[in-house]
Amino acid sequence: MPILDNYQQFNGRHWETGTVCNFLAYTGVKAPHTGRPYSEALLMGISGGAVMGYFSFAYEGYDPQARILTRNTFDPLDTMLARLGIVQNRLHTTNPDKAVANLVDTLADGEPAIVWADFFSLPYNAFPYDEGMWAMFPILVYGYDQATTTAHIADRARVPLTVSTEALHKARARVKKDKFRVLTLEPPMPDKLPGAVQAGIWDCLKLYTEKPPRGSKNNFGLAAYENWARLLTKPKTRLSWAREFPRGRKLLAGLMGAFHDINCFGKVGFAERDVYADFLDEASVILDKPALQEAAAGFRRSAAAWDTLSQALLPANVPLLGEMAHIQLEQRDLLLNQGSAAIDEIKQLKAREKALLAQAEAEFPLSEKEVEAFQAELAEQVLQICAVEETAVTKLRQAMLA
Repeated sequence: MPILDNYQQFNGRHWETGTVCNFLAYTGVKAPHTGRPYSEALLMGISGGAVMGYFSFAYEGYDPQARILTRNTFDPLDTMLARLGIVQNRLHTTNPDKAVANLVDTLADGEPAIVWADFFSLPYNAFPYDEGMWAMFPILVYGYDQATTTAHIADRARVPLTVSTEALHKARARVKKDKFRVLTLEPPMPDKLPGAVQAGIWDCLKLYTEKPPRGSKNNFGLAAYENWARLLTKPKTRLSWAREFPRGRKLLAGLMGAFHDINCFGKVGFAERDVYADFLDEASVILDKPALQEAAAGFRRSAAAWDTLSQALLPANVPLLGEMAHIQLEQRDLLLNQGSAAIDEIKQLKAREKALLAQAEAEFPLSEKEVEAFQAELAEQVLQICAVEETAVTKLRQAMLA
């Protein structure tokens, strides 16, 4: 059964942009301004770029969640492909046998296959099966060996990933809407690149300063920073941290979720501000706008500020909190660097994660007064990021209007 010859493309970090980055690199596509494969930073910027989004929610039977969006999530894949003039070749079936045939035929034709699979069902993510949890993301399949029942995958890690063909099949079948899709891509149209870059930058600017396409303005952009700071420090406010994440297990869960989104969820730290800065440097060449490099410098300052915030969320000098930070980063790095070979270690870390959450119920390391001061310090750092990014966004707008 087909395994693509000399597949070595494992640079992609995020599901949408990383998967497309890996696909285009394998198929030999080169960016017109560099003569090298399209960078993931460029694809991220074109898809809508950096964003600030803050949300909290709680489902019965689960710990409450505080979630941070670091990039545009409004249809980024289709937006990116359309802007670049990339024709999508889609196969979609509900027939399980046809689903396997479509995947195998794609590989036999010499192309990797972009498929949608449930994050929680793929073994290398090391989550136990949960009927109530699913998340379908695009990943790249570059081999499907029915003789050894092994599927070969590129998905965020710097190394090859393998799962059984049965596990991949179940992950692909998890959600009906995305069931058994196979996608391949035609090359981008080089003459569309400048317009794609401009559209991506304006998307970013709008989400920082205007009402989003969906949802409340308070959840996005510069307003979201102010909202989050208010929720951290005003106990009587609806959805305040005092109400949603009281001292103990719930507070640790909230801190852990925010930390994970800044550092680990399809990224390698810094809330992706470093990636967006790299995009703006490329955009300055593509659009012949050197002033974009000043905006890039602003987002690099923001990256440092986000790193300071992530360290403040789970500080190393506070027992339990510092260990939780270590566990999150260690899981990320094991997947990145060892892939499927690290499953047992990742499972052990997840077990320790659960133990720490349980411990926090009775032995939280900060008193109520200390929690109040702790959250006030977090709010101050959130507002510092807001100030840095307001300046960066202003420079970005000025550069685009020049």
